[in-house]
Amino acid sequence: MLKKGAKTIALALAFGVTASAAFQGSNYMINQWTNAEEQAEVTGGVQLSQASGKTDGGIKTANSNNGSLDISAIAKEAMPSVVSITNKSVQEIRFFGQSQAYENESRGTGIIVGQTDTELLLVTNNHVINGAEEITVGFVDGEMAVARVKGTDQGKDLAVLSIEMKELSEKTREQIRVIELGRSSELQVGQQVVAIGNALGYGQSVTTGIVSALNREVTIEDYTNTLIQTDAAINPGNSGGALLNMSGQLVGINSAKYSDTNVEGMGYAIPVDDVIDIMEGLMNRTIREEKAPEGEQGFLGITGQSVTSDVSKAYDMPKGIYITSVTEGSGAAAAGLKKGDIITRFDGSSVSTLEELKEQLSYYLKGEQVKLTVSQAMEGEYQEQTVTVTLG
Repeated sequence: MLKKGAKTIALALAFGVTASAAFQGSNYMINQWTNAEEQAEVTGGVQLSQASGKTDGGIKTANSNNGSLDISAIAKEAMPSVVSITNKSVQEIRFFGQSQAYENESRGTGIIVGQTDTELLLVTNNHVINGAEEITVGFVDGEMAVARVKGTDQGKDLAVLSIEMKELSEKTREQIRVIELGRSSELQVGQQVVAIGNALGYGQSVTTGIVSALNREVTIEDYTNTLIQTDAAINPGNSGGALLNMSGQLVGINSAKYSDTNVEGMGYAIPVDDVIDIMEGLMNRTIREEKAPEGEQGFLGITGQSVTSDVSKAYDMPKGIYITSVTEGSGAAAAGLKKGDIITRFDGSSVSTLEELKEQLSYYLKGEQVKLTVSQAMEGEYQEQTVTVTLG
C-alpha cells in the first residue's frame, strides 16, 4: 500500500544514480583546493517574460496564438526550441579493491529559453548534466555544439547551459527558436498537455496527455518539490524536456516518472512559475574562463564536511557543506558564519560537497565579494540566510 505524503520517484534518465560518499570529516582549508571546471559569478542582463514577443539578437521567439492548437501544430512550433543533450562523464568503479575509470555517456533534453548577443541559453535538469566532462547539444537541424554550465540549482533539479553564438551556423540560427513561456499557475486538472523530449536518446519525440494533478509533493534524490503530475509519457532521456499547454507555451520542465511495475502514466514536471527567478539568476551568471593564479586565490576561512544523502535523511539536515570550524579574522567569520551552519549555494549556484565548493572557489581572487546561501539551525529547524563574504 502506498503511504500518503511525498513520493520518492525514479529519474527519467538513461543512466543510473551514483551513490553518495560517506559522511567523513575533512580539515582542509578551502583556499588550498584546486580542480578544473568553469565556474561563474552573477551579473545582470537576461530577463524571462511570460508574454509573447521577440528577442534581441536574431533568433525568433516561438510564437503561439494564445488559443487552442492541435498537437501537430504545437509540435511544429516547439520542436525548434527543444534540443538533445549528451553528457560524457568519467565514472570510477572499484572491483576487487582496484579502481578503474570508465567513460560514461548519457542523454537528456534541454529547452532554449533565452539569448544574448554572444550566447544561447538553455535550461535542463541538473541530473541530466551532473558530473559532465563534456556536454554536447543537438539542434533541430542536426547541428551539434558544445555547451558549458552557467549554474545549477540541485534543490529544484535545474541547470542552465550556455552555447557561444559564434559557434552556430547561420542556418541553425534561422531554424532554432526561443520557447515562449506560459503560466503553470493557470493549469487545471484534466487540461491537455504535450511533452517533447529526447526519449531513450533516439531523438525528439512527442507525447500527449492531461494534467493528472497539481501541487504533488515529490522527493527526488532527497529534495522534495511541488510538481505537476501528468500521464503524458515521460521516458528515459525526456528529462529536461518541455511540457506545453495547448497554446504551445512552456508550462513545465519534465523531470521524472514514477517507476514501478504496478504503475503506469505517472510523470512529473517542474512548474515554470516556481522557477522563473531561479532560471533568471542562473542565466545571468558569467562563466569564469580561468582559475585565479596560485597565491592569489580567495580564502573563505572554514573547514567542513559534506552532508551526504544518508546523513541528510538521518538527521533531517539540508545537503551541503557542514561548517566544522571558522578561522578567526577570516571573511567567513566577519560575515557571521559559525560552526554548524550548512553552505548550500556559492555565488548563485548550488554546492553539495566540499569538492564542488573548492572548485568554484578556485576561480575567485582574494578581495572579491561572494554571496553564500547558508542554512542555519534556528528554533529546531533550518532556515536559509544569504550572507556576503569578502574573500581573504
